[in-house]
Amino acid sequence: MPYGLEPPATFLQVLQRVWWRLDRALDEETIRASALVGGTAALLAGTTTVIDHHASPNAIDGSLDVIADALETLGLRAVLCYEVSDRDGPERAAAGLRENQRFLAARRRLARGLFGAHASFTLSEETLAGCADGARAAGVGLHIHVAEDAADQRDALARFGVRVVGRLARVGALGPEALLAHCIHLDAAEIEAVRASGAVVAHNPTSNMNNTVGHTPVGRLGEAVVVGTDGIGADMFAESKTAYFRARDEDRRVPAGWPLQRMAAAARLAGRLFGEPALGVLEAGAPADLAVLEYAPPTPLGPQTLAGHWTFGLSAAQVRDVMVAGELVVVDRRLARADVGEVAARAREAAQRLWGRLEAIAPHPFEPAGG
Repeated sequence: MPYGLEPPATFLQVLQRVWWRLDRALDEETIRASALVGGTAALLAGTTTVIDHHASPNAIDGSLDVIADALETLGLRAVLCYEVSDRDGPERAAAGLRENQRFLAARRRLARGLFGAHASFTLSEETLAGCADGARAAGVGLHIHVAEDAADQRDALARFGVRVVGRLARVGALGPEALLAHCIHLDAAEIEAVRASGAVVAHNPTSNMNNTVGHTPVGRLGEAVVVGTDGIGADMFAESKTAYFRARDEDRRVPAGWPLQRMAAAARLAGRLFGEPALGVLEAGAPADLAVLEYAPPTPLGPQTLAGHWTFGLSAAQVRDVMVAGELVVVDRRLARADVGEVAARAREAAQRLWGRLEAIAPHPFEPAGG
């Protein structure tokens, strides 16, 4: 999108000058267009479930329904939440709490929810406690950004005298239901606390490199890690490979099967969130969520070579058909329920209007404590 401000020099400035401005420019039309574009890309890349963390401070009420409706139109599973934050004032924080509560009270065939919170550095004690209480009341976990940048830790120490993971533990939000995004700037005690809690860590390597915020210590976090994109794309073939090569760059002992293990962990997470433990498993009675690839293996393909084929042979370009909940939603590389060209054309029109609104929005004034 067009950008006319001074280039960001820090991650906080990326938020202030890009993302938090964009969030405030969103309306129902652009929320829907974004969901359709992202959902289309996901399905065509063989992804059958997306877990999303949404923010639109000037269009909060009903925003999760807009996304869920759009993704269900395509036939895609989704686990959604609204990003509660104090950065836009107490009224919008309260509205974000209500939006999570409202959405979690509903029941949809292809959509579920978590309770969303932005990050420790934009959350007061009261708001974080409200998120934790709301998650417990709904019987779900908290989905929150954790130590994506060192500023998150500095703020927690300056305001509360404890690091970010400690804040989550204090309000009872650190447990096996929690989904923690990033977890880059954790110390040894925090890593051990996350592992002991059973929380899931979403590792987003492409986004982290793009924002130059550092790298999730995936080796030390172990089985807690799943791979995500942080919204920067929808191709999990590509993202899992990026995660693998980044991990290998740090430790050559990372085995070839590591990306498949992390993808399997993500499938188990999706199954748990949908109450379908066999989701992602090919067996009688399991939910029929699957992708069919058209691939001519240049070397024998079997249990001993699958990991090598995944990393060095297979790609989203080979996805031919996709089935979700027993229904074909991609057939011969074409969406069964929507037209890609039409989705893109409507999105271009919406984007033009979004950019017009964005030009009038100044950098966000919110600043964390601790510098």
